Amino acid sequence: MGLFDTLIKKMEYRNQDEGAWEPAYEFCPRCEANLTLQKGYSNSLPFWNCKGCGEMLINPKVDAKEDIAWICDGCGNMLNMQDGFAENCGNWKCTECGFINRIDESEMYLSEDEYQTSLQNPYKGLSDAEVLALSDYEEVGFINGRSDIMMVKSLENGQFYVKKYLKEYDLSVYQYLKENRIAYMPRLIAIYEGSNNLVVIEEYVEGKTLSEVLKDGYLAQDKAIEIAISICKILKELHGGEKAIIHRDIKPSNIIISNEETVYLLDINVAKWYKPEETEDTKLYGTLYYAAPEQFGYGFSASSEKSDIYAVGMILNVMITGKMPKEEKAAGPVWDIIEKCISLEPKMRYTAEELIVALERI
Repeated sequence: MGLFDTLIKKMEYRNQDEGAWEPAYEFCPRCEANLTLQKGYSNSLPFWNCKGCGEMLINPKVDAKEDIAWICDGCGNMLNMQDGFAENCGNWKCTECGFINRIDESEMYLSEDEYQTSLQNPYKGLSDAEVLALSDYEEVGFINGRSDIMMVKSLENGQFYVKKYLKEYDLSVYQYLKENRIAYMPRLIAIYEGSNNLVVIEEYVEGKTLSEVLKDGYLAQDKAIEIAISICKILKELHGGEKAIIHRDIKPSNIIISNEETVYLLDINVAKWYKPEETEDTKLYGTLYYAAPEQFGYGFSASSEKSDIYAVGMILNVMITGKMPKEEKAAGPVWDIIEKCISLEPKMRYTAEELIVALERI
């Protein structure tokens, strides 16, 4: 990012006994706040955000052409001070953190307030054509009170969809699933990657989440097994491609029972490609109790297809007993299946196909 204002030091001098004049205080040229009294301030800093008005001020000692400060969006260091930096370089790799910054007039801001506002713009970085396409979807209301997930209505066909703003995602997974739909997962209508997030438009599935269903009490074993088999059939397709996709966040709130009693699996926000050579996930994701131990860095392997099976086992026990296995175990042969699903050793767990067969037997 770049900001135009430079620090024009306003000094108040005091007379010394020997007749010398020395600088005593430094002031913000915008709001006249005394910078010297602001916590953390030092005139050795390359730049400072005035705590009085929020203005970003550049130290005059910094050699910044045209009085523009370029700040790394990765670590916050000033790029102007880095050897070899030029304002016409197009992109610059920060020598402090390695983040590649875009050096462009469209990335310049007149104040810190303006910059912070830009960080909240979900459409920042999108093309005019992409913004125009998104304008076809009228926002109806937030889902579950979350400002990053909302119900929208297409002005073109009148149908309802879900719009999401994602900060964490694997773009290649979304691109693949948009072109290769998995049955009984919401269809991806459009995806747009901007500077601040990924904007996703996906099919809206009307129904109740499994979390909502379980508020009315736990389920009969046959019904619970039927739901678990449906989840496994989705996972069989998700895991069975040329390169397996691991969901990594299977939990009751991500499972919907539609009005037609069809089971859908939602949210691939933290999904990843399975990489057998990995010994640990680069980022640790998952929901407590439902995520396998390896998803939190425990064990000697990264998450795999077997991580999703762990979650299915936990959900199956919750559907039947209303509790986690450590609180109450499901009774009878189904417990033997759940126990294998939630084994601490991934290789001891079922595959999706094996779990379907085991559940159908009972």
